[in-house]
Formats: sequence, C-alpha cells, structure tokens
Amino acid sequence: MADAQAQATPPDMPPGNGEKERAKSRNLGALRTLIPYIAPYGRLAAGAVVALVLTAALSLILPLAVRRVIDAFQSETATILDAYFGAAVGIAGLLALGTGLRYYLVTLLGERVVADIRKSVFDRTIGMSPAFFEQIMTGEVLSRITTDTTLILSVIGSSVSIALRNALILVGGLVLMLLTSAKLTGLVLLLVPLVLVPILVLGRRLRRLSRENQDWIAASSGNASEALLSVQTVQAFTHERESRATFAGVTERSFDSAKTRVGVRALMTVIIIFLVFTGIVGILWVGARDVRADLMTTGTLVQFVIYAVMVAGAVAALSEIFGELQRAAGASERLVELLNAIDTVQDPAAPQPLPERAEGRIAFRDVRFSYPARPGISVLDGVSFEVKPGETVALVGPSGAGKSTVLQLMLRFYDPDGGSITLDGVDLRDTTREAARRRIALVPQDPVIFAATARENIRFGRPAATDAEVEAAARAAAAHGFLSALPDGYDTYVGERGVMLSGGQKQRIALARAILRDAPVLLLDEATSALDAESERAVQEAVEALSADRTTLIVAHRLATVKKADRILVFEAGRIVATGTHDELVAEGGLYARLARLQFTEGLAAE
Repeated sequence: MADAQAQATPPDMPPGNGEKERAKSRNLGALRTLIPYIAPYGRLAAGAVVALVLTAALSLILPLAVRRVIDAFQSETATILDAYFGAAVGIAGLLALGTGLRYYLVTLLGERVVADIRKSVFDRTIGMSPAFFEQIMTGEVLSRITTDTTLILSVIGSSVSIALRNALILVGGLVLMLLTSAKLTGLVLLLVPLVLVPILVLGRRLRRLSRENQDWIAASSGNASEALLSVQTVQAFTHERESRATFAGVTERSFDSAKTRVGVRALMTVIIIFLVFTGIVGILWVGARDVRADLMTTGTLVQFVIYAVMVAGAVAALSEIFGELQRAAGASERLVELLNAIDTVQDPAAPQPLPERAEGRIAFRDVRFSYPARPGISVLDGVSFEVKPGETVALVGPSGAGKSTVLQLMLRFYDPDGGSITLDGVDLRDTTREAARRRIALVPQDPVIFAATARENIRFGRPAATDAEVEAAARAAAAHGFLSALPDGYDTYVGERGVMLSGGQKQRIALARAILRDAPVLLLDEATSALDAESERAVQEAVEALSADRTTLIVAHRLATVKKADRILVFEAGRIVATGTHDELVAEGGLYARLARLQFTEGLAAE
C-alpha cells in the first residue's frame, strides 16, 4: 500500500499550525459555532437561564435584608428584628435551591452538547478520505475530540453560566449602588476604564497563546499516539531513547506555551484585582466619613459596601472567565476546522444508482493519478483495462509500480486525476462511495484486527450475519481450526490490533471477513503474504472457490499465488507493460518472466 510518510515534527512549531493559522483566534465569535448544538435543547437552556436570573436576583436582594437588620438594631422592636432575620434566612435558602438547580441544568446541558459535538466530529472524520489523514495525525484528531471538547464542556457547563450570573450581578449591583448612593457610585465608575484597559490589552495576547497551547497539546498527543501504536517497532530498533526525547521535547514546548499563557492570565488577574479592591478601600474611606457626618446610616454604608464587593467580585470573575472563554474559542475553531474540512473525494449532489443486478464489471480507461501528498510523482500513467464479471485478474510487478493504487482507486479512497473508473457501467464519481463499496470486499496486506472477539472481527464484514454464517466463513478461510483452539473459541478476545494472534492468523480472519461480506467484487492485496506454506495452500484453495463466481483483483508479489488467474497484468512505473496468462507471459520473456525466474529459482534453491 502507498502510505503517507510520517513527517518529523520540528521542536519549535506545532505541526500544521504556523503564525498565520494561529492568527485565526481573534475574538470570542468562534463560540457562536456552538449555537446550533445548543438550539435543540432550548427548554433545558431556558430553565438554566431562569434559575440563573433567580439566583442573581436573590443575591442582589440579600444586601437589602442585611441593611434592614443592621438599622433595626437601633430603631425596631425585637419582633420586627426576628422577622428581618427570618427573611434573610429564607432568601439564603431560596438562593441555595436556585444555585443547585442552575448547576444541574447547566452541567446537564454542557454534557449533552459536548456529547453531540464529539459525535459530529467523529462522524465527519470517520468518513474522510485517506488524503485528509495525510495532512493531520490521528492523535491530533483524538486530541481535538477529547481535550478541546473538555474545554468546551467547561465553558458551557460552568464558565458561561458563571459569566452570565456575574454580568447580571454587575449590572444589577451598579444600579442598586446608584440608588443607594449616587456619590459613591460615581467614584466607583471612575475605576471602570482602569479595569478595562488590561482586559483589552492582555486579552488579545491571551487569545493567541491559548490557541498555540492547544496546538502543542494536540502535537504531543499525536506524537504519543504514533509511538505507542508502533511500540514493537520502536523497541525492536531500540529507538526508545529517541522516542522519549521527541515526546519530551514536544511536551516541554506545550508546557512552555502553557506557562506563558498562565503568566499573562495571572498578570491580568493581579492588575484587575488590585485596581478593584484599592478602589473599594478608597470608596469605603469616603463612605465612613459620610457616616460620621450623618449623611448616611451605617446600614446604608454596609449595603453599599456589599454591593461594591459583589460588583468587584463580578468583575474579577469575568476577567478570570474571559481567559477560559478565549481558550474555548480557540478549541471551537479547531473543532470547526475538522467539521468544515473539505474532503477531496465527495459524493455527487445527484448520485446515479448502480444497476440492481450486481455483475462486478470493472473498467479502467486511461487512468492517471498522483497522490495528493506527492503531486509531482505520477503513480498511474494512462492505465486502461477491463475485468469481466467473474474473472480473476492478477496485478503483478515491482514495488511502487502502482498495483495497490489500483485497489485504492477501486475503493474510491481517491479520485483519478484523469480518465475514468466504472463499476457495472457507472463511473465511480457519479455514484455514492457507500453504494460502490457495498459491492466490494477487501483483504488488505496489513489486516486490521479490532480490540474485540474473533467472532466480532469476522462479523465486521456483515454485522447482520448469524453465528453459523461467521463460522462458515472462517472454515472457508482456513481459520476454523485455530479459532476453535483458542481459550474461548470464537468468543476469545484477541487484544488491541490482534496482539494475541500471529500474522497468518490475522490474515485468515481478514479473509473470513471478506468471505462473509459476500460482495460481487473481491480485492486481495497480498492476501497470502503472511502465511506459511500449508496455510497458504489452504487459503489459496478458499480464494479459488470464492473467486469462481466473483470478479477478483489480486495484487501479489509472490507469483505462485497468481498462476491460476484468468489474466495477469504486469505493471511497471505506473503503466501496464504486459498482459496474458502465466504461461503466455513466461514465454514472452519480459519483466514477468524475469520475476518468475528469480522467484521460482529461489524457491527451488530453498527447498
């Protein structure tokens, strides 16, 4: 298979994210992309807003009760004083209930929205063509689905609620402060410009740092994912030290980025809190002089101070939350990038259905193709051939000749740069990818085994298959013997990536999966490359039986597996240089004959 080559990540920049890309995070507008996910849960959001407004209102009422209690010490009877204390306790009780309700509704809304976002991102990425994954590491996608959505959960489930509550307290507190003492309120308002300046100046830098930090976290996750998925290769080549150094370098850059971000945010918090509380002390000094001059009562001053503290706390909380919102805005942008990513392979707006009667007729007409990651290198150059229904055609040739690319194009993982590919007379670009792939079964060179039971791995080919059909497919693939010998038989858990199985056992499970799919077109990419001689003979017999009434394309380096093919296409440098049966091609004395002579001579020598 032609795979994208992994690129080493330079230690000074997260992959795929330069200054130009990070500059996207300019404001909080990216959070608007969350609205479509919140809209379906309007009732839940409305309930949360009602609870939020209720708790904010009760918070603003509480200082009025405190003022009454303080002034009542001097002028009211014990009965009225008891009533004031009772009212204060009642308000506190309602405030507690409202806060609990708000927390429940807002958190539930956040969990629901984030679950929907995760599903949307996964639904989008699982259907992207391989070209998409040539540009982004799988680990980075996982980081966005986990780390970035966790940030959004924090915002929806906490930060937004707290921000709105503090905004209400800020506005309501300022109004009530004005009604309590216009003079002292005027002094408070003089502080507002001093507080806004650091928020605006430092906030801009904080936005950029937040996006950069998320990029480095994703890079770290991608690096770890790649190394852990290839841990046996890493250990076999004693590359642990280098892998640790690379991961440590990326992780340290992530930490340095976070350290800078936290430092800027801490500086902003220090400046704001100092300005706010210094102002409050000054205003309290002025108020104390007014009380001594009998211009206001002690209760009024206490009420004003409580409102001032509430307003100051609201401003401080908003400044803290502002940083969280910036990080969430950056996370939203990164998720939206995945959701809005343009796939190079797309279904047509008005797809043409495939004929109801599936024949499996394949035609390549002057197909030219280069992989998106290597646009200057032609992999297929004017390839044309036809495969009749039920015919078995083998594709042979040296590595890099374009054989596996033919299978990639058949599965429409990519579209050709020129020419056309038809299945049962319909151009693959004119029908949906799902419709075409449902008529194809694949046995790849590197079989994918999922972390499930052997039975579930085979049933992956056709989820609705019965146990009897699964076992029949395993018998046909010469897999029943070793599967029955496993501790729990077909229900044995085979481990992540089939770690409990040998290479040959994995290959036979992949073949059983393809047999169970029962598709009219069968694609075999080095399907017997990992088998011993005895297993290869059994699997070859199964393939021959399976190919009897199916269109089959076989990619193979080992010519012994293709000798019985109806036709052999010999590829070299992206072109078909010879066509014929095994005997015909050997008699011609070209590339195929040379390959056959080398392989069969080596085989005899080995024996």
